[in-house]
Amino acid sequence: MNDKLIVGKYEFNSRLIVGSGKYKDFQTTKEATLASGSELITVAIRRVNITNPNEENLLDYFKGTNIKLLPNSAGCFTAEEAITTFRLMREATGIDIIKLEVIGDAKKTLYPDVIETIKACEILKKEGFTIMAYTSDDPIIAKRLEDAGADAIMPLAAPIGSGLGIQNPYNIAFIRDAVKVPVLVDAGLGCASDASYAMELGADGILANTAIAQAQNPMAMAEAFRYATIAGRLSYQAGRIPKKPYATASSPIDGLIHF
Repeated sequence: MNDKLIVGKYEFNSRLIVGSGKYKDFQTTKEATLASGSELITVAIRRVNITNPNEENLLDYFKGTNIKLLPNSAGCFTAEEAITTFRLMREATGIDIIKLEVIGDAKKTLYPDVIETIKACEILKKEGFTIMAYTSDDPIIAKRLEDAGADAIMPLAAPIGSGLGIQNPYNIAFIRDAVKVPVLVDAGLGCASDASYAMELGADGILANTAIAQAQNPMAMAEAFRYATIAGRLSYQAGRIPKKPYATASSPIDGLIHF
């Protein structure tokens, strides 16, 4: 099927985005990313070296592949910090597709500060960035972010790294109905079935990091997420049967032979 994920001016064959954090080394990061089939890997530019050629550089491991970097603003707590970080990053690398995240609670939940995120989104959009915005699972905020210029909305499924899976499935569906840009479920997924479930709810894509990086076998989990994302998308497009309170026979009883 010709079913590309389109975010702003960018097109991707895979609807799975992966993260680069929490792996034991860059080589494992590369191997798991390739196993996932993803074409986009998000990188915390305040924590991972992608600009200093004198230090081990994640970019070096992905040379010769079709995988693009998606810089994110993890570690930023104000709109100003995120804006400055992305300006410096684009000047150094030329990359203009970003994952915008501004954290409001750094101690327990790592929930986003949606007010600061909207402020940063408005300014960065005017400066020509393609923006994928991490946010809470609130359809009102999702719409505000779209209005602020976000090219994709990334609602959390559960707190970052928790592995709890989707806690508010109705909210994901509400967000899908509220906005026209792609909805990519981000944060809190724990296993491949969580990805499939998110896609069956109508999500346009998935971002998974901890569930893959911290799995006992990251490469196998990455591959599982790859196929779960595809299966969930196909299931959503196929259209599930309605739920009913009672059984319905698979075969009709009309013309049944009686003994």
